[in-house]
Amino acid sequence: MGLGHQRWLAAIAFAAITIGGVLSLVGESPAADVAWGACTAVMLAAATWSAARSLRHGDVGVDLIAMVAMGGALALGEYLAGAVIALMLAGGNALEAAATSRAKRELTALLRAAPRIAHRRRGDVLEEVAVDDLVIGDVVSVRRGEVVPVDGVVISAEALVDEATLTGEPLPVQHARGSRVRSGSANAGSPFDLRATSSAADSAYAGLVRLVKHAEQARAPFVRLADRYAAIFLALTLLVAGAAWALSGDAVRGLAVVVVATPCPLILAAPVALISGVSRAARRGIIVKGGGAIEQLGAARTVLLDKTGTITTGVPAIEHVVALDGMPDTEVVRLAASLDQLSAHVMAEALVHDALARGLDLSFPDNVVERPGGGLEGRVDGRRVTVGSGTWLRERGYAPPELPADAVLAGRAPMLVGVDGAIAGAVVMSDRVRPEAADSVRRMRDAGIAHVALVTGDREDVAVEAGCAVGVDKVYADQSPEAKLNVVRAVRSDERLRPVVMVGDGVNDAPALALADVGVAMGASGATVSSETADAVITVDSVGRVAEAVAIGRRSLRIARQSVLVGMGLSVVAMGVAAAGFIAPLGGAVLQEAIDVAVILNALRALRG
Repeated sequence: MGLGHQRWLAAIAFAAITIGGVLSLVGESPAADVAWGACTAVMLAAATWSAARSLRHGDVGVDLIAMVAMGGALALGEYLAGAVIALMLAGGNALEAAATSRAKRELTALLRAAPRIAHRRRGDVLEEVAVDDLVIGDVVSVRRGEVVPVDGVVISAEALVDEATLTGEPLPVQHARGSRVRSGSANAGSPFDLRATSSAADSAYAGLVRLVKHAEQARAPFVRLADRYAAIFLALTLLVAGAAWALSGDAVRGLAVVVVATPCPLILAAPVALISGVSRAARRGIIVKGGGAIEQLGAARTVLLDKTGTITTGVPAIEHVVALDGMPDTEVVRLAASLDQLSAHVMAEALVHDALARGLDLSFPDNVVERPGGGLEGRVDGRRVTVGSGTWLRERGYAPPELPADAVLAGRAPMLVGVDGAIAGAVVMSDRVRPEAADSVRRMRDAGIAHVALVTGDREDVAVEAGCAVGVDKVYADQSPEAKLNVVRAVRSDERLRPVVMVGDGVNDAPALALADVGVAMGASGATVSSETADAVITVDSVGRVAEAVAIGRRSLRIARQSVLVGMGLSVVAMGVAAAGFIAPLGGAVLQEAIDVAVILNALRALRG
């Protein structure tokens, strides 16, 4: 039942108790009992319906013990106690709904911001179309205050974009012509045009929305375990209540035990704490796929890091261009960059930025195909252009090139460019380790991570240099996408190192992200297959958020466990006191609601840092 429905039930119960109280004060005790009894009966019917729906889905409803208590109150003539239980049940459910709504606030904000209408430019004409109708290559005009509907490249002089919804950063970001802009951000300046590089369904924001919807529905393993314990607790409650009744000969004493018993700390505290962690992560630019992923982050023992775009800046700098077969340097760069406009790889984005900075006029490619970790091929201005590794070009029919020695030095990555069947040249690029990478690894260890390793497709000398710079425990170099899978599988086979978190940013990381216990995609550069297969996406261009995600998971899981243990401990103590005859049913109803409120408020602490 929704928050509004529960508030109405709580209001009805409060009104019935008030009316009964007035009747009792004026000496109309029978009429007061009728008001209280009717309230109890109505709430018992509503709780029975709710419990039946929960049981159909295989869940032990939190209302079962309250149902027994209200039924017992009616049978024993404890009408005021029954009405108070009804009020506490409705009020507790309303509190749970309000707490869950508060915990999901950042997630629902992401869903509400999803754009539905776009303004497509056809020459000098603007037409209003559904976002889903946009295709790659469309020119989209984004007005001031509008949400960017698809991922694209800015073709206006500049764009001022508010990315707070995606990253949590409050200040707008200035994007020059040729920069990539992600869907879901908002235009904070003058209107600008962008050329779509993806459809709406494949955009970065659409991927985040799918993650959010999954997060709202997913149930963490800890929550499912709590549900099973709730069934055990129900049986224990009935056993203790029966024993109290049998030993004292007082059925009211047994009723008091049922009234103070509540599995709410089990059923309510864990999901509220974990979804609070999900919401807090979203506020920090970390979109997590539900409480299960937060729980696994909280228990993680190993973090495997990709290199390019993860511990490095992901924006390689072009050192120089090696031109072959008489083609000018600028034309080698222009053709390669034109093709790379449709790639999400960090090398491709760096090449596009460099070409635009040089003032080159890029053409939009056609018939583009891409192999993750290999390269791209398509047609640019009617010419067949192939960009990527030597293996990729050989597979596409190109002869192996004779590159100068400086193109293959340690720390440099040559991107080969083939045109119409012949090698036209190579673009020599290098990357830099992020300034915060070493500190992030240290923070992961401080958070309880036992093993940090680097897993990369780069050569061993390059990988070892980067690994030493950030202080990882082990380096896995020369790893193809398939080999990365074997690394993840091998680490996961060691119980001492599980759960395993894999962090990457490229499409070639997607299989490893999917296999890891928690896959974390560095999604700041836009939508990739890795973002779709990941359990979490970091929308901020900072590897430091990985350590923060682990810390948020640790704290959320700790608060969930704390709430469950303390809350259930209080409930068990209250049952013992009630069984000894020191708590009446009416006092027990107030006490159990106090326990529920305390537990939920404690669980909401996971929202704070």
